Amino acid sequence: MLQAIVFDFDGTILETEGPDYRSWQEIFDAHGGELTLDVWIQCVGGAPAGFDPFAILKEQTGVVLDRPAVHQARRKRVVELIEQQPPMPGVEALISSAQQAGIGLAVASSSPRVWVEGNLKRLGLRQHFQAVRTADDVERVKPDPALYRLAAAALGSPPEYTLAIEDSRTGMLAAKGAGLHCVVVPNSVTQFSDFSQADLRLASLADLTPAELFARFRIGK
Repeated sequence: MLQAIVFDFDGTILETEGPDYRSWQEIFDAHGGELTLDVWIQCVGGAPAGFDPFAILKEQTGVVLDRPAVHQARRKRVVELIEQQPPMPGVEALISSAQQAGIGLAVASSSPRVWVEGNLKRLGLRQHFQAVRTADDVERVKPDPALYRLAAAALGSPPEYTLAIEDSRTGMLAAKGAGLHCVVVPNSVTQFSDFSQADLRLASLADLTPAELFARFRIGK
């Protein structure tokens, strides 16, 4: 019997991947460059150390940007775009139904705690999660499985009885590496990634009722 659900945050609970990508696209467009989706996908779910959009833009156009100034302006733009977003479809219904069924809830995110906690509170969702584990809690973020191991342990749920909800390949690999079952709901940025290791792929969490999802994974039986 599955006992717990661990949600990713960015792109799973809240659409943040699209606004993040759009903000960089706007910068590249303004300077005559192009940030393609296949390049951006490298950084989704935890950017590798070698990913440097400033270097990519310089290679394409010769333009050298003021990094601190761009980072400041881009952060403001991303927040503007994200604050327009409601929780992803199906998220609130799944949270509510899981609570009614006595299923533990946690968040495992590669983002900083201040970002995750702040947005969960703004959305009115923070109180529903018994545990939130973020980049502040581990040495290595996803695809390392540490975040999911910590989240499952915080809920007192063995990994094999825990379900992860993810939107990225790196997140899926982290969840599977930790021994969790994994439902993948790709967003507009991650939809072309390889999710062959996922236990279930959905276009939206709203595509199944919580009861149907629970039955699929024998949750609550």
